Amino acid sequence: MSKLTPMMEQYMKIKNKNKDSILFFRLGDFYEMFFDDALIASKELEITLTGRECGQKEKAPMCGVPFHSADGYISKLVDKGYKVAICEQIENPNEAKGIVKRDVVRIISRGTVTDTKMLDEKNNNYLSSIFMDQNGVGISYADITTGEFYTTQKVTNNSKEGFKALIDELAKIKPKEIIANKYIFENKISDEIEKKIDIVIDKTDDWLFNIEENKKIIKRHFNILNLEGFGISNDNYSIKSVGSLLSYLNETQKNSLSHINNIYKYNIENFMLIDINTRKNLEITETIRDKTKKGSLLWILDKTSTAMGARMLRKWLEEPLLNIDLIQKRLNAIENLYEDIILMDEIKQKLNKVYDIERLIGKIVYGSCNARDLIALKNSIKILPDIKELLINSKSEFLKQLARDIDLLEDVHALIHEAIVEDPPIQTREGGIIKKNYDEKLDELLNASIEGKNWLNKLEANEKNRTGIKSLKIGFNKVFGYYIEVRKSNIKLVPDNYIRKQTLSNSERYITPELKEMESKILGAEEKSVILEYNIFVEIRDKLKAKIERMQSTAKIIATIDCLNSLSLVSYKNNYIKPKINSEKIINIKKGRHPVVEKVLKNEMFIPNDTFLDNEDNRLNIITGPNMAGKSTYMRQVAIITLMAQIGSFVPAEYADICLVDRIFTRVGASDDLSQGQSTFMVEMNEVANILNNSSKNSLIILDEIGRGTSTYDGLSIAWAVIEYISDKSKIGAKTLFSTHYHELTELEGKIEGIKNYKITVKEAGEDIIFLRKVVRGEADKSYGIEVANLAGVPSEVTSRAKNILRDLEENDINYSNNISSNGDIKENKSESQIDIFKMKENEIIELIKSIDLINLTPLESMNLLNELIDKTKEI
Repeated sequence: MSKLTPMMEQYMKIKNKNKDSILFFRLGDFYEMFFDDALIASKELEITLTGRECGQKEKAPMCGVPFHSADGYISKLVDKGYKVAICEQIENPNEAKGIVKRDVVRIISRGTVTDTKMLDEKNNNYLSSIFMDQNGVGISYADITTGEFYTTQKVTNNSKEGFKALIDELAKIKPKEIIANKYIFENKISDEIEKKIDIVIDKTDDWLFNIEENKKIIKRHFNILNLEGFGISNDNYSIKSVGSLLSYLNETQKNSLSHINNIYKYNIENFMLIDINTRKNLEITETIRDKTKKGSLLWILDKTSTAMGARMLRKWLEEPLLNIDLIQKRLNAIENLYEDIILMDEIKQKLNKVYDIERLIGKIVYGSCNARDLIALKNSIKILPDIKELLINSKSEFLKQLARDIDLLEDVHALIHEAIVEDPPIQTREGGIIKKNYDEKLDELLNASIEGKNWLNKLEANEKNRTGIKSLKIGFNKVFGYYIEVRKSNIKLVPDNYIRKQTLSNSERYITPELKEMESKILGAEEKSVILEYNIFVEIRDKLKAKIERMQSTAKIIATIDCLNSLSLVSYKNNYIKPKINSEKIINIKKGRHPVVEKVLKNEMFIPNDTFLDNEDNRLNIITGPNMAGKSTYMRQVAIITLMAQIGSFVPAEYADICLVDRIFTRVGASDDLSQGQSTFMVEMNEVANILNNSSKNSLIILDEIGRGTSTYDGLSIAWAVIEYISDKSKIGAKTLFSTHYHELTELEGKIEGIKNYKITVKEAGEDIIFLRKVVRGEADKSYGIEVANLAGVPSEVTSRAKNILRDLEENDINYSNNISSNGDIKENKSESQIDIFKMKENEIIELIKSIDLINLTPLESMNLLNELIDKTKEI
C-alpha cells in the first residue's frame, strides 16, 4: 500500500483518536472532511462530494464547509445525533516548519452545545452521567452553558426500584445526552431508557467510573481537599457519576470549565415525587399529543421576562416543594406583588431589559463571547440598582432579602464601560472594539493609522493640483496595497515619478516610493492595532472570569424575582387566589378550575367544582358519570391545583386549603406499547402496580377507569380490589379520586370506611344529553354511552340498534348476581360465587320502608317517597 501524504497522515492520526466523531479538519478557510466522514457529511448536509490526492491509488472522498459559516452545518449534524470534533491549526502557518500542527480543540454533541443559535433559551441543555449496579444508581447532570451541576443517588437492594427512580428522574431532567457504565447496557436498561425517554445513550468505558480516580478528578476540578463540603463524601454512586461527567467534559471541551464551580446535591425525596406517567398525564411542561409547550401548565404560568427566569420556573414545576417555609415565602412574595400592580409592572419592565446573564457567563468562560456580548452583560448590570431599589422596601421579607443579596457588580460594569465601545462589531479580530484612552499603546497605533490616512487625503489633493488630473484618486486593495488610479484619457498627464503597477480596461494604477513608505507605516500600525485590540479584549475576558461566581449568584436572584413576578402576573390576570397550606392532611378546594382548560375554552364558561379529601372519612371519592362529562378534567385539576400550591403559586379557585403530598400519581387513559409487546390492559396494570407499590398515606392518587381493558367481570373485580387496597389505612389510605363506569362500585359507600360517591351531572333533553359538568354527591344512574356515541356522529342506524340491544340485555338481565356483606366483602351465592348487588338494593328498599313515618308525611312528601321507591325497584 502506498504511503499517505504527510497531511493525510496527520489527519488519520487525529481521526483515530476521535473515531466516534465527524472530524472537521481545518485547511485554510475551510473545514474539510475525508473518507467515511465525507460520505456521511455530504449526504446529511447535502453538499458536494469531491476527492483529494492522499498518496493512495484512489483519491480520498472529501467535502468541506467554510469555517466562518460552519455553525449552521455543525448544528445540523448535532441535531441528527452526530458528534463533531473541531480540529484547528494550533501554530502560526508562517512559523511552521513542515506541516502545520493541528489538534482537536473541542468536541460538540447534543449535551455540549454552547452556540446560542443551536439552543432553546428557555430550556436547560443537560448532559447526564449515570452509574448503576444492582444495589443503586447515581445520576449527575450539568448544563455547560450556565454552569449548573446537580447530583443525586438512590441506594436500594431492589434493582427494579433503582430503575424506576432512574426513569422518573430522567423524565424530569430531560437530558440531551447521556453517558453510562456497561451495567446499563448489559442489562438492557439502556433500551428501556431510550424507549421511555427517547434518547440515545453513549456507552463509556468502565474505567471512567473508577471511584478513587473520580475523587481525584472532583478534588482537582474544584481545588478542594475533600468532598465533605459538597455532602457527597460517602455517596459512592454520586461520586462515580460526578467524576465521570467531569472527566467527559474535560476530554471533550478541553476548557477550564471554571463556571462549573459548585455541585448541588439533592435527595429525590426532598421534592414531591412525580413519576414519568404523571408528568405526561398532567401535561406539566408539554402536551401529550404534540409534545409542545402550548397547552401545558408551563404555557399558562410562564410569563417570565428573562431566559434565566423561564428555565428556573420550569425547574420549579418539575420539583414541587415539601418545605412549608419555602412555600410560604414564595406565596407571601407573590401576594405582595399581586396587591401592588404598579410594582409588578415596574419589575417586569426592568426585567425585560436583562439579557441571559447565565449563558453570557458561559460564553465568557468558553472564550466564545464577542464584544457585543459584553455590552449585553453591561446593560443587564445597569438595571440591577433599579430592581434592588424597587424591592428593598417590600412587605415581603423574602423579596427584601433577595434585594439585599443582589450584587450590583459595579466593578464588572465599570470594566466593560471603560473598555468596550457602545456599538462594537461582531468580530473580535478585526478591531474597532476598544475605546480611546483605555490603552496608551493602542491609542498611539490608532493615531498613526489615522494620521497616515489623513496624509493620504492630503496627498490625493496635492497630486490633483500638481498633475491637473481632477479624477485622480488614491485607492487600496489587499493584493497591491495603496495605489494612484488615473483614467486612460489622462495618461499623458501622468508625472515621470509614477511607477505603473496594474493596467485595467479604463484606467492605469501607479505607485510612488513615497506612497509605499506611508503604506508600510499605515498597514503596520493597523495590523498591530488589530492584534493589540484582540489581546486587550482577551485580557478583559480573563478579568471577568475571576468574577463569575458573583455574577452567577446575582443571575439566580434575578431569575427567582422573575419567577415570582411571572406567577403574580398570571395570578392577577386569571383571578387565582393564595392557597392556605395546612398540616392537617386535608385538601379542601372551593370552586376549583383547571388552569389550562379554562384558558383554552375562551368564550365558553368553565364550570368550577369543589373537592374535599382527607385521610379519614373522605379519603376516596368514587366519581361516576358519562364520557365527555368532565371527570378526567376535574380529577386532573385537583392534582394540578395541589402541584401549583406546592411550587408556592397562587391557584385557580375561590378558596383552597392544601396539605403537602409526597407524591402525585395519575393513571389516565392507556394505549398499546407495541415496541415492548404490551397491550393496553398490560400498560394499565403496570401503571396501577406502580401506584399501589409506591404510594403512601400522604400521596394523592388519580385513577381514571381502572379495569376497562378486560372483560366486565375481571375489570370490575380488579377495580373493586384496587379500591379496597387503597382505602385500607394499614396498606395505603391515600387521598384518592377514582372515576369509573362500573356503577356497582358506588355500593361501597357505607360499606367501606372513607369512601364517598360523587357524580358529574347531566341533563336529558329528549334523545340528547347536556353536560352540566358539575360534581355533586351521589352516583350516576346510567353511563349515557349511546347518547355520547350519537353526539360523536355515529350513524343513527347504529345507535338505534344499540338501544334495542341494550333494552334486550337489561330485560334478560344477563348481568351477574352479586352479594355483598355489610363490610364490603364478597359472599358466595348459593348457586355461584358472585357479587349480589341486587340483593343490596332490596335491603335498601326494605330499610327505607321501615323508616317511613306515615302519620307525619304530607301528601307531597308521600308522592316523592313513592316515586323514590318505584325508581329503586326498577334498579333491581
